[in-house]
Amino acid sequence: MAEIWILLGLSLGQSAVYAIVALVAALSQGPLKGQTTALNTSQSPRPYLDLTYQVLSIVFTLVPVALALYLLSNRGRSATRAIGFDLHRPGKDLAWGVGLAAVIGIPGLGFYVLGRAIGITVQVQASALDAYWWTVPILVARAIMNALLEEIIVVGYLHERLTDLGWGRVKFVVSSSVLRGSYHLYQGWGPFFGNMAMGVLFSCFYLSRWGRRRTMPLVVAHTILDVVSFVGYALLPQSVKDSLGLS
Repeated sequence: MAEIWILLGLSLGQSAVYAIVALVAALSQGPLKGQTTALNTSQSPRPYLDLTYQVLSIVFTLVPVALALYLLSNRGRSATRAIGFDLHRPGKDLAWGVGLAAVIGIPGLGFYVLGRAIGITVQVQASALDAYWWTVPILVARAIMNALLEEIIVVGYLHERLTDLGWGRVKFVVSSSVLRGSYHLYQGWGPFFGNMAMGVLFSCFYLSRWGRRRTMPLVVAHTILDVVSFVGYALLPQSVKDSLGLS
């Protein structure tokens, strides 16, 4: 259990704590409906220095993923094979990934709009990067980074370690889903519950006869969702953003 807490403390557990503090701070300032949070922000007004910071941020954020895979390999077996993070069945993984993204994507947008309407979700700017030649590649790289970080740690790694501790499927699904929702709390209660629902679907699929304990379809689905969100936001006309409450 200590290993789990240490790894989470270096990655998404730390994000969850900061997200809780951010939510408390936001609630203390007034209704969430009137507040805004930005993702993928610029780190410097100097374009190439900003690019350097963006790349470094992506690289170092992925270090806990490498650590999780290293820890899972301590039994002399392939960690990537153990959690299905390989190219063993690329066609099926891609197909399931696209399907999962479709199932989550449209309801997710609707849930966000509903959350904004009833005042439980802050206004989220999915991309606050300035427009440079490298903006879209960085946004795609960040989407892949998020997918690797969340699916490998929150699903693959956590399932392996909780199974070692004798936890059953229900406890794993609940723990994984609550963790997934918790590090989105800085966006408000709507994204918390929305990401919990996504966590239930992803973790149940992972354990199902279709998922076969493979994280690759989840990584594909998550990457698609974030690419559409990040890049789509950057390319959407302002009028469409306004109508959806995205700006």
